[in-house]
Amino acid sequence: MNARTHTCGELTLSNVDESVSLNGWVNAVRFHGQVVFVDLRDRYGKTQIVYNQENFSGDFGTIKKLSMEDVLSINGRVEPREKNAVNPDMETGEIEVFVSDHIILNEAAPLPFVITDRDSAEEDLRLKYRYLELRTEELQKNILIRHNTYQEVRSFLSDNQFVEVETPVLMKSTPEGARDYLVPSRIHKGQFYALPQSPQMYKQILMIAGFDRYFQIVKCFRDEDLRADRQPEFTQIDIEMSFVEENDVLNICEQLTRHVFKQVENIELLDPFPRMTFSDVMSNYGTDCPDLRYNMKLQDMKSFSDKSDFNAFKSADTVAGIVVSNGSKYSRKVIDDLTEFVKRYKAKGLAWMKAEEGKLNGGIAKFFNNDLQQDIQSELGVKDGNIIFIIGDTEKIAQTALGALRCEIARRENLANAGDYQPVWITDFPMFEFDEEDQRYYSLQHPFTQPKIDDLDELKKAPESVPSRQYDLVINGYEIAGGSIRIHDPELQRSVFEILGIDKDEAQERFGFFVDALKYGAPPHGGIAFGFDRLVMLLAGTNNIRDVIAFPKTTSAMSLMDGAPSSVSKDQLEELGIRTIK
Repeated sequence: MNARTHTCGELTLSNVDESVSLNGWVNAVRFHGQVVFVDLRDRYGKTQIVYNQENFSGDFGTIKKLSMEDVLSINGRVEPREKNAVNPDMETGEIEVFVSDHIILNEAAPLPFVITDRDSAEEDLRLKYRYLELRTEELQKNILIRHNTYQEVRSFLSDNQFVEVETPVLMKSTPEGARDYLVPSRIHKGQFYALPQSPQMYKQILMIAGFDRYFQIVKCFRDEDLRADRQPEFTQIDIEMSFVEENDVLNICEQLTRHVFKQVENIELLDPFPRMTFSDVMSNYGTDCPDLRYNMKLQDMKSFSDKSDFNAFKSADTVAGIVVSNGSKYSRKVIDDLTEFVKRYKAKGLAWMKAEEGKLNGGIAKFFNNDLQQDIQSELGVKDGNIIFIIGDTEKIAQTALGALRCEIARRENLANAGDYQPVWITDFPMFEFDEEDQRYYSLQHPFTQPKIDDLDELKKAPESVPSRQYDLVINGYEIAGGSIRIHDPELQRSVFEILGIDKDEAQERFGFFVDALKYGAPPHGGIAFGFDRLVMLLAGTNNIRDVIAFPKTTSAMSLMDGAPSSVSKDQLEELGIRTIK
């Protein structure tokens, strides 16, 4: 192999007449009789190299056998391209290298898909041959964006007096929410470590230990049902601060987010980020992760439906709707499809009315008299060509279903500008939510979040009415970060455990070491965790989280490249004291 003098992305007219050595992969081959043009590629770019029988000292017959993704090492001379051959789309497009000799370092087998066209294969095939897909220009760019994001996060936080501390990967299982991934102990048979869902208790203990500004870019693991933007193992930017209120955490995180977007992709974000309460975003957008790149807010229609003759909505707690511009074009089939869509969110159906020639027609319009129709159009700003979609149900179902419908229509109508970034803080989340099936309360975030009241009697009397000191950062409909001010008072922490149905003995068994630590001078503290993969996904301009992770899992938590998870030998299981049941 020749020691390379340059990469495949740096030669320009200033290098003309220089003798150079390049190493890389064959990206394209073009045969023109006694002249062969090859685009040689590495991660820095591409250079056109030219094999001319007059200049090449080796066996010219080997050139005719070159194929895509062969690995070459070449020596040659840099020449300017003829004016009509200049390629403005390549950094090296003004020059070419005439090859004097080469070494074929490796011949590539026939490819399972075309490297230069990711769409030439289904994702499962590309994931099986992930090392080939990672050669594509798109994924190479994404991984470099990820790398740059790492560096900018570390630089910003270090410059702001945060200390990077690694927390354990093998920890005690304290299941809360998603299931833990368990690791059996060989030495202590029948006992297990857990992989961390988050370093939550460790980072709070670091505050108790006196490290008032901590951060870590850390792997976390959750055994949960997956979605397109989730992975069983994921990366988060973990941050914790002592002697702070909400504004202190939100302000430093805004600065970090703006810094990363500016330095990595030269994107200017709003300053400051807007803030909305949980109640406001649910009533306006039907979700706690609103996409603010388009409008189409939810509208309260209860007062109109109560005055109408449409009896199906009379008993509904909530009647809400959205007004869709140019929606009158929707056929009955499209409306039926959208009706089935909202049923996934437990809505019983989807009512509708179209605005045409100053009136509302079709659907349930006949149940609304002319005066009501005029009031609806006036108050909701309905114009000819619009359609109103309406759902009547419990508040939670009506809001959630309409919020999902809002996003689905925006997707169909391409309402969101891909180059627009709209961050928003969501605050004042409920502290608890009651599960009717389990007949118990659950924390909306985690059991260490501080409530917004100090009265323990009021907290125990009406838990569902208590707001928490939780906050989430949402950008373009994705939760990018979530955190809270934490409980630092042991008595309050015990009270929260009681509300969650965790008695004293169970609390001691699961969280005893942490509750004990709170007794020894825990400072007021709070923090946040950024979903690093989602953050990079936004920076890279993709909506598939697997596009920004080098070796991702599928939505069924499998690694198609190496076949994980897989079975292990009986000897390994016996050594761990484990017997499998099929």
